[in-house]
Amino acid sequence: MLHAVIAVGIQLLVGKLTGNWWLPAAVMSALYMGREHAQAEYRWIEKYGLGLRANMPWYGGFTSRAWTRKSMLDWVLPLLATVALALVMG
Repeated sequence: MLHAVIAVGIQLLVGKLTGNWWLPAAVMSALYMGREHAQAEYRWIEKYGLGLRANMPWYGGFTSRAWTRKSMLDWVLPLLATVALALVMG
């Protein structure tokens, strides 16, 4: 939830300054998607890769077992909130 609040706050700031509501929505959504994907990779390495990055296949961070409910919400909520704001304001 905090990620969505931060994303919308930054989107409001940039949107009011530039008049562009879609660019900050895309940037903040991509930021949180990338952050959560990196954390999923770390979870995969810790659980299945014996703590070594070299043991992780290229798709390790994309496997469902590397994701938790919280990690999914940490990128889905900012995405939905920023897109909703962009639709309303744009």
